[in-house]
Amino acid sequence: MATEAAEKGARTGPRLEAIVLAAGAGQRFGGAKLTTPWRGGKLLDGALAAAFAAPVWRVTVVTGADPAVEGAVRVWADPRGVADRLSLVHARDHEEGMGASLRAGIAALAEDCAGVFVFLGDMPLIPASVPPRLVAALNSGPLAAAPIFNGRRGHPVLFASALFPDLARAEGDAGARTVLAGLGPRVALVDVADPGVIFDVDTPGDLARG
Repeated sequence: MATEAAEKGARTGPRLEAIVLAAGAGQRFGGAKLTTPWRGGKLLDGALAAAFAAPVWRVTVVTGADPAVEGAVRVWADPRGVADRLSLVHARDHEEGMGASLRAGIAALAEDCAGVFVFLGDMPLIPASVPPRLVAALNSGPLAAAPIFNGRRGHPVLFASALFPDLARAEGDAGARTVLAGLGPRVALVDVADPGVIFDVDTPGDLARG
């Protein structure tokens, strides 16, 4: 199984973790975005599947505006046998924006975490092949690695631990964008052929594009 292989690889190398940002209110969607029906489950399921398929020891899901998100996460995780690799963190100041969610996720990382993937809960089509390529790119020396499709930087982004202090100071709705903007060539951009790395859901109309 791909997920079992990813878990085995994660536990034999440097400790990598994943954060899934799922604290937003989804105002442009009309609310309850991440728990809206999607392909027989919930929209959030796609991001969860991608995060747990990545070569990580643990996945931290940051909740906030929608109280139904935590239950949806458990419904997805429990029957798949990954609950022991799941951490749920509530961002009490989630109304501030993505920065608050990111700060909560970074604060929950293990002390020996060497790097973290940041996934967005409204991006359900991230290919499982992408995170291992980002790990390989980060191992060559940059401080962060991200996929790029047709010239557009996508997600997830993998950050080295040296950037954790900067990520822990994220503010507003920019999230990690400010940190990435200051890195210049120290961000490795990995060309991918799958548009899933840039597909996100902002409005109900976006569901039909997936």
